[in-house]
Amino acid sequence: MEPRGLHGQVVDRLGRALAAGELDEGQVLRLEDVQERYGVSRTVAREAVRVLESKRLVTSRPRVGVTVCPMSAWNLYDPQVIRWRLASPRRGTQLRELAELRAAVEPAAAALAAAHAGEQARRELVAAARALTGAARAGDREGFVAADAAFHRVLLAASGNGMFAQLAGVTEELLVSREELRLLPEPLDTAAVLRHLDAAEAVAAGRAEEAARAVGSIVRAAGEEVERILEGGPCALSPSAYDRPPPPPSPSPSPSP
Repeated sequence: MEPRGLHGQVVDRLGRALAAGELDEGQVLRLEDVQERYGVSRTVAREAVRVLESKRLVTSRPRVGVTVCPMSAWNLYDPQVIRWRLASPRRGTQLRELAELRAAVEPAAAALAAAHAGEQARRELVAAARALTGAARAGDREGFVAADAAFHRVLLAASGNGMFAQLAGVTEELLVSREELRLLPEPLDTAAVLRHLDAAEAVAAGRAEEAARAVGSIVRAAGEEVERILEGGPCALSPSAYDRPPPPPSPSPSPSP
């Protein structure tokens, strides 16, 4: 999703710089530095810093300035932060962490969904798995990604665990990003489709252990794909829409002598 407005563009560009390590932990910037770097007004610079503060990437204090926080302090579950990390030279770490998170959470969510989900959620999960099947057969990559994201969003919500449900944005950011990062196989993976159907049917039938195993196989296969990518094998990371440089800022006024 493209950032909205001028301050949104500054947020996005600063966030990318932070995720890429272009601004070091502990480095202090002044609002004037942000203004000059991006050719924007003080108001725009201040609003951009406030957004980054809300994500815990920086802190701002009077008479000190804007200080870059250590990554351990960042809100790493924020979808925009995930997007910035995926866009950075450190994307391998983000891919691995997301794969490990999914492996820890999603099989448990599937077992809970099989035990506790309502009929509507069960139907929605099966519908998402079938939409995934149709998109794979049609070679519809955009539809495939949308159906995959819907499947995992419904699964996490159907678990009945509110904390699991709030991880849906994290998982969805990775799944939607795969097309832009060129991580989807060519042709689309029919084995992955069958695993999703197995999982949906197990949840719908209330078979908790089977549902957990099926979803475990989905996230395990996704994790193995990440490792192949990180090792430079098939589907290795390649330049993507994320790697295109942002448009240059408006010319900033020359500093006074």
